[in-house]
Amino acid sequence: MLTHTEGYWHELETQTLSAKAIRKIGFPMTPALVTRGRHIAMGTLECARFAKKFGVALNTAGGTHHAFADHGEGFCVFNDFAIAANILLAEQEAEQILIIDLDVHQGNGTARIFMNESRVFTFSMHGEKNYPLRKERSDLDVGLPDGLTDGPYLRLLDHHLKALLDEVKPDLVFYLAGVDVLSSDRLGRLGLSRQGCKDRDRLVFNICRANQVPVAVSMGGGYSEKLTDLIEAHANTFRVAQELYF
Repeated sequence: MLTHTEGYWHELETQTLSAKAIRKIGFPMTPALVTRGRHIAMGTLECARFAKKFGVALNTAGGTHHAFADHGEGFCVFNDFAIAANILLAEQEAEQILIIDLDVHQGNGTARIFMNESRVFTFSMHGEKNYPLRKERSDLDVGLPDGLTDGPYLRLLDHHLKALLDEVKPDLVFYLAGVDVLSSDRLGRLGLSRQGCKDRDRLVFNICRANQVPVAVSMGGGYSEKLTDLIEAHANTFRVAQELYF
């Protein structure tokens, strides 16, 4: 309830969402879907607490950044980063949080939820012409052109991340590591290779490590036709974390 409205939670709990609200989420509404969303959010909260101990922790789900306080959309019921961040702030387990959202879609729900919260800085680097059609305003939005490849993408990310870590001075980072940036992705429209996506993860981890900031990771989107492309790209995030931290 630190993140979502009482009315939205009541409709989920009682399974009384309108047909329009259900269509906006994109999944058939069932009690199991609500339970799933709560487990995802708890996984991200646990990740953040493990990251504070070990430097990094990863959730095998999450990145549900299209969920707003009062409604869900884009296959997102609850906003796991927002739920975890708000609990950590309320419990004084964090003072300044940076959200690095590198899913190909803008983190519109996250941006709106933290619009007036100075203790959470939202950074979204996403396809400018991709979903959602109507973008919210993050603290920093970097819109990317269709077809952007590894080199320009990584140089742009490196530039912004170094500046952000110096500016925001977070004591915790949430990283949304969507792999829908791949050139093989059906919905992504960017041009990153699998190696480029892996290098992206390495860049984020290295900058966080250099600044001694723990990082909690959620997986985000991925819609490649070949399951091997999708699975290997997600697995690479775990491989790089293991290599650098353990």
